[in-house]
Amino acid sequence: MGMQTDVKQAHLNGSGFFVKGRNRVKGISLVGNGSAGTLVLFDAAAAPVTASVTYGRSGTTVTVSKTAHGLISGNVIGIHFANGTGGAATDGTYTVTRIDADSFSITDINSGTITGSPAAVYAVGRWLLTYEVDSTDVFQNAPFIPGEGVLADTAVYGYMSNIQAAQIYYG
Repeated sequence: MGMQTDVKQAHLNGSGFFVKGRNRVKGISLVGNGSAGTLVLFDAAAAPVTASVTYGRSGTTVTVSKTAHGLISGNVIGIHFANGTGGAATDGTYTVTRIDADSFSITDINSGTITGSPAAVYAVGRWLLTYEVDSTDVFQNAPFIPGEGVLADTAVYGYMSNIQAAQIYYG
């Protein structure tokens, strides 16, 4: 048998930090609230930017709009994209190219066209994972995380939209 590692648990009923410091997320469970919901985990020192963030995509270029975003070219962000007309950009960790004080772009690993102004959520740091539940899901979900888990260097922040509760198992 390999080395045994103690596993701890953290619980949230709304967006916030699960745990600070370097940790490996080894498991997760979440409960929907009867509406389509999303749980996104970020490896970040501060809460993600959630208010008034929108985006569009043309080819592999995703242009994100946020008044006074404060980012500079070369910053690394983790980002989650809501569905828009044409689908959604690809959640992930990307390097920013500053366009101006109110917009920046990233290069998506996939290509497509997204129109309208769908929402986005981003954090300076890294995107770890996204789980979504449909509008009829009010059950405990425990998705499988393979291997040794997902490594967070700084902290594990959970952004929850229409999620009743979530817990992580980490160590």
